[in-house]
Amino acid sequence: MRWINTRPSRGAQFALMLLPFVLLTLAYAFGSAARLAENANDKLLPSLAGFADAINRLAFVADQRTGEFLLWSDTGASLVRLLSGLGISTAIALVIGMLIGMLPYLRALLAPFIAVISMVPPLALLPILFIVMGLGETSKIALIVIGVAPTMIRDLALKALELPREQIVKAETLGGSSWQIGLRVVLPQILPRLITCLRLQLGPAWLFLIAAEAISSDSGLGYRIFLVRRYLSMDIIFPYVVWITLLAVVMNALLDRLRVAVFPWSELEKQA
Repeated sequence: MRWINTRPSRGAQFALMLLPFVLLTLAYAFGSAARLAENANDKLLPSLAGFADAINRLAFVADQRTGEFLLWSDTGASLVRLLSGLGISTAIALVIGMLIGMLPYLRALLAPFIAVISMVPPLALLPILFIVMGLGETSKIALIVIGVAPTMIRDLALKALELPREQIVKAETLGGSSWQIGLRVVLPQILPRLITCLRLQLGPAWLFLIAAEAISSDSGLGYRIFLVRRYLSMDIIFPYVVWITLLAVVMNALLDRLRVAVFPWSELEKQA
């Protein structure tokens, strides 16, 4: 029997999925206990009880200065920026990516430019954005757009180019105009890829958001992490990092469920 042909049962698959997380938690618990045994005031590896206390303070106890629940106010501020940036990027990528994939003249005009722009390190542009757009919300959202939109455009353009030429020829034979071919042939087939592309860009989008919030902001998850780092408050930094990761995982799962619900045929293509 070859290992390549063996598949775990559902129970075994679930257990294997949890195993790395359990091992990581146990390793941290033992490491924290060892450091705290040597120095009860050690801040590098707080105990799990310390995490629970910090989460309680941030999520369920109002801040004395602002009266806000810091975890939820920071989350709300970050999500507004993130979703705004991703929404704008998605709209831009859908329109430009589809047009580049469909129209040879536009492909010759924009494809090289988009390819070059996608290679520019977005974080290197952050000082320029702050100078040109100020320190407000616009520059933070613009950084996300600049960081993820060019990659999404290239991906959707390639997907449009991969469509069988026979489909375009048949649509032309039936009298379809370029506009009709775009809406009825190309668009339905690249929309599932758009959602997948958006899922793949969640990680970079969070990175750009955290970087922008760390440099210039008065709220947000990235702002809070870099605010408390000067006090070595690992009991706050670690839960915030885990919370950001959890938000990204939930968003990824929701987008995948949306793809399957709206475009069920894409799941069949994936399995094939």
